[in-house]
Amino acid sequence: MSAGGGTIIDGKAIAERCKERIRAQVAQLPMPPGITVVLVGDDPASKVYVSMKEVGCRDVGMRSEQVTLPKDVSQERLLATIDRLNEDPEVHAILVQLPLPGHIDEGAVLERVRPEKDVDGFHPCNVGLLQLGKATLVPCTPKGVVRLLEESGVAIAGAHAVIVGRSNIVGKPLAQLLLQRDATVTVCHSRTKGLAALTRQADILVAAVGRPGLITAEMVKDGAVVIDVGVNRVEDAHEKRGYRLCGDVDFARVREKARAITPVPGGVGPMTIAMLMENTLLAAQAQQQARGRAQRGGAR
Repeated sequence: MSAGGGTIIDGKAIAERCKERIRAQVAQLPMPPGITVVLVGDDPASKVYVSMKEVGCRDVGMRSEQVTLPKDVSQERLLATIDRLNEDPEVHAILVQLPLPGHIDEGAVLERVRPEKDVDGFHPCNVGLLQLGKATLVPCTPKGVVRLLEESGVAIAGAHAVIVGRSNIVGKPLAQLLLQRDATVTVCHSRTKGLAALTRQADILVAAVGRPGLITAEMVKDGAVVIDVGVNRVEDAHEKRGYRLCGDVDFARVREKARAITPVPGGVGPMTIAMLMENTLLAAQAQQQARGRAQRGGAR
């Protein structure tokens, strides 16, 4: 325990260590990895996320490109853009920033990205490989959560992990990653009965719903490790920007009971960016190796 309660898991510091390792491997590649982010529309939050990803790329020596399309872009034009990026050998990673406008079929767009360039890990092929425990490109936020636990020395094997939230982006893939590391996993959602009774059983409690203060101190077992994935804007007249960021966990009170806890911001968020960089590196390595094998084969 640190003063005032459980240890704060410093996602920024752990992300920096991850990026140092990525930076060293990038320097060894014949071509710097290239990632292209496709942004549809002018959603302010999406613009902020894309900017953070671009900064992360430059920080580790990767090439970053942004393709911005209007909010009313046709699905055909968006798919054609992805097709062009799929064919470009200098683009190793494609990320379509979500959410997309309502007239776009999100599933069709995500399926159009080639699995080997799908650094979000959302393509059905990569989802299936994750279920089999054979995925290389794993969704970045769940991957970041697991890395936070591992780098913080939290024992996953044999632990009871309770995940609040069953999204395809966080809850479901995180359940698979924890199962693969021998945790016993319970996934809770909006229809779960007796939520507090289940969360109090958790050795590792992950909140990923998007509801401020959902997890209260009464819902947490003494000595649990609490990972807060939620990022919520709450109006606050005392802040210059008129709002403050908070997670799904009542941080101050839960920290008094937890063994360790992630803050918002500064917890899972930096790890998501670092894992995107790691996925881009893995994608580039695999594609460059495949291209090398093809060239050697053609020379015979």
